Amino acid sequence: MSVLIIVAHPDDEIIGMGGTIAKHVSRGDKVCAMYLTDGMASRNKDEKAKTQRAIAADLAAKEMGYEWVGKFDFPDNALDSVPLIHIVKSIEEIKDLISPSLVYTHSGADLNVDHRVVVNSVLTAFRPQPLESCKEIRLFEVASATDFGNSAVTGILTPNLYIDIENEWEAKYNALNIYGSEIRDYPHSRSIEGIMNLAKIRGNQVGLKLAEAFEIIRKVDK
Repeated sequence: MSVLIIVAHPDDEIIGMGGTIAKHVSRGDKVCAMYLTDGMASRNKDEKAKTQRAIAADLAAKEMGYEWVGKFDFPDNALDSVPLIHIVKSIEEIKDLISPSLVYTHSGADLNVDHRVVVNSVLTAFRPQPLESCKEIRLFEVASATDFGNSAVTGILTPNLYIDIENEWEAKYNALNIYGSEIRDYPHSRSIEGIMNLAKIRGNQVGLKLAEAFEIIRKVDK
């Protein structure tokens, strides 16, 4: 299976679905990822910090066994200031490169504006058409972003797929620590404990110890 993970910022992929990435890799799937912005510009103009974030992204990919096939430098926390077509074309560039059969991206039920723009761009880039390689699109949640939204404003993620990550938690934990500068102290929801608590909640909802939750928004089966 060819898997493409499309995120706004490096670290979203591990926070949101690090265990699932490890499971895909262990099954022999080819897992690729792309990010649209470095995740630093709006908060930190320090070039050293940006370099460290980029290094962390590469180390996390090496640790987990996925490959960054697209690194774009659209403005952080300001993707809504970019014409959507520019972001769509960037995604289509990677799409044409690897022809993914399964795509993961952000939920639109999210406080972070970049996450919302990315999912809209993904749906445009992967709009249904003949000979489309992508047969399934799954949306994931990001601690301290999806949970900070409000159903009255951003809508709500409604999981319909739960992936057991009990055996993959250690790999996710290790990758989260690589992104240590982005991890907060407990009880912040983006702390290690907060992320594990979310995995426990999602697991307990379906009789598992630890799980990651997704919303399948399109699935084509032949």
